[in-house]
Amino acid sequence: MELDRVFENNKTWITKKLEAGDDYFEQLGKGQNPELLYIGCSDSRVTAEDLMGLGPGEVFVHRNIANMVISIDLNVMSVVNYAVDHLKVNHIVVCGHYACGGVKAAMQSADLGILNPWLRNIRDVYRIHRDELNAIEDEDKKYDRLVELNVKEQCVNLIKTAAVQKAYRERGIKVHGWVFDVHTGKLIDLKIDFEGYLKNIMEIYHLD
Repeated sequence: MELDRVFENNKTWITKKLEAGDDYFEQLGKGQNPELLYIGCSDSRVTAEDLMGLGPGEVFVHRNIANMVISIDLNVMSVVNYAVDHLKVNHIVVCGHYACGGVKAAMQSADLGILNPWLRNIRDVYRIHRDELNAIEDEDKKYDRLVELNVKEQCVNLIKTAAVQKAYRERGIKVHGWVFDVHTGKLIDLKIDFEGYLKNIMEIYHLD
């Protein structure tokens, strides 16, 4: 890729935005007020704003390998706390995608160096749902299902946090689990039972 092309694309983008209003960037510079926090995969095929049809200022975005929400990852936890406590988002989406290289790598025996501890969290998802996954004979379908189950478990990890529990009590924040189908372009709502998950984990994970 010629990087000069990026700057030419930027000029074209600016021109198009200014066609919508001469004060577009002036308004953009005044601050942000997104309703949605999106936690997705770093995969280059899955562009958060584009696939949702949203633009600058409409969604707060965090991306990492395999859309993980790990309690000791200061990066994702900082994003969650800032979005929930300061931006006051009302919805958090964890969005995985089919054909996820991170999920597939987690199920291989190869030594992937520094990726090993990160991907181990996905192996934990497999361990929790071992019986269901081992019953799926088709490997591609098994990986697809693991993608879905990983999204659900990351939603549970969000619900375990004090920030989300407090925001739920104060303003009814919701956590959603989606999957992006890279083969069709469709967003699939996994219909996470937020209240159900919350009720099930509160005995152990309740935080005032």
